[in-house]
Amino acid sequence: MDKSLHLTVCVLTALLLLRESSQADPRGTGEGLPTLTVTTILEDPYVMVRGAELEGYCMELLAALAGMLRFQYRVRVVGDGQYGAVAAGGNWSGMIGEILRREADIAVAPLTVTSAREEVVSFTTPFLQTGIGILLRKDTASQDMSFFHFLSPFSKETWTALLFAYLLTCFCLFLVARLSPCEWNEPKNEENHFTFLNSLWFGAGALALQGATPRPQALSVRVIAVVWWLFTLALLAAYIANFTALLSSGSEQLPIQTFEDLVKQRNLEFGTLEGSSTFYYFKNSKNPIHQMIYEYMEKRREHVLVKTYQEAVQRVMDSNYAFIGESISQDLAAARHCNLIRAPEVIGARGFGIATTQASPWTKPLSIAVLKLRESGDLDYLRNKWWESSCLRQSRERWGPLEPPALGGLFLTLGIGLALGILAALAELSSSSRRAAAHAKKSCCSVFTEEICTRLRIKGAARQSQDTPGKANA
Repeated sequence: MDKSLHLTVCVLTALLLLRESSQADPRGTGEGLPTLTVTTILEDPYVMVRGAELEGYCMELLAALAGMLRFQYRVRVVGDGQYGAVAAGGNWSGMIGEILRREADIAVAPLTVTSAREEVVSFTTPFLQTGIGILLRKDTASQDMSFFHFLSPFSKETWTALLFAYLLTCFCLFLVARLSPCEWNEPKNEENHFTFLNSLWFGAGALALQGATPRPQALSVRVIAVVWWLFTLALLAAYIANFTALLSSGSEQLPIQTFEDLVKQRNLEFGTLEGSSTFYYFKNSKNPIHQMIYEYMEKRREHVLVKTYQEAVQRVMDSNYAFIGESISQDLAAARHCNLIRAPEVIGARGFGIATTQASPWTKPLSIAVLKLRESGDLDYLRNKWWESSCLRQSRERWGPLEPPALGGLFLTLGIGLALGILAALAELSSSSRRAAAHAKKSCCSVFTEEICTRLRIKGAARQSQDTPGKANA
């Protein structure tokens, strides 16, 4: 009797311990891992069909979360192909509807967190940040270039700095050529070829990559000439590269920069995904421009609203149509289809989150896991991996005019070269003055001063030398 009682107590104790351990770790270990039903939607690059399997950004995110939280999962594509919106009878469609009907435990997809959806389901911390943008085809969005479009590679400040650098360099050429005795041995009897007009012509010839006379002979003049040639070569390379980028990207001739521009034009139709959060964003917005966009789409919903994202991209490529949707998805489309471009303005900052049932025990663990993936850089790695493209990403890189700071080192090099040329000319003149002072047994400083005055005021000195013989003959 005692043995049977003891055995019964042991069995009950073991059962209680097993129950407590299962309650303490509901996810279990080994083969006892819980299995979650995951609903998603096919959208490149989040979820794509490759053979008999699904792959993409969301699939890798789901695998990382399952490894961190220790659960198994079954993935099913949403039956109606919708994200989730309220139907006429008050029922929800898409992935939100499947979660409400307990057909799925979580939704891992590019599902936007909105207040209406938050009222019926729970969302984790967003794993991607996005907004609402405008996707266009470059040839439909382009306009005629301005008459002075060739000035676009440089900003106004850069062109002003270039003009100042040109005039300063030509003046330094003129000054150094007058000071250097190697360029001008007898200032009273000879004529200097580097006049200011000739110096301007010499500088302009370098800008055009053409040689120009007079040719420098003194070391100091050659230093300035070489530095100016190097400066013009680097400047022309930057101009050609930026001008080519401007012509190929087309970002400078986009007439549709904002949503207001989209409303005012009459050449393009525009719409968004039917039943998407973007559509309801414009519906609920109090902004007059946004209301005009919603009224346009509502009146022509059978014609301008699209069913899928792939259909939207194809329609933009094939017709005069502008697609309003998630900017992050538009960036991918513009990177993979080089004839597409996204307009600069982005509105309605929002995020993509994982949807769960309300009061689900998985909401907080999933949020913490998403934060850990973000802090470790795994989310950035996934973003770079699935958004990689063979295009030059012209739609995301906004080529613009080069500002002076971008060419600051080039202008600094030119300034140093001019200073070295002037110092070299003074050194040449000083050496010549010392020899002349030693020959004439005069002070070196006085001879140096006389040489500078003679070379900088040669016309006056020449007139005095011509008038003096005339007076003597008289």
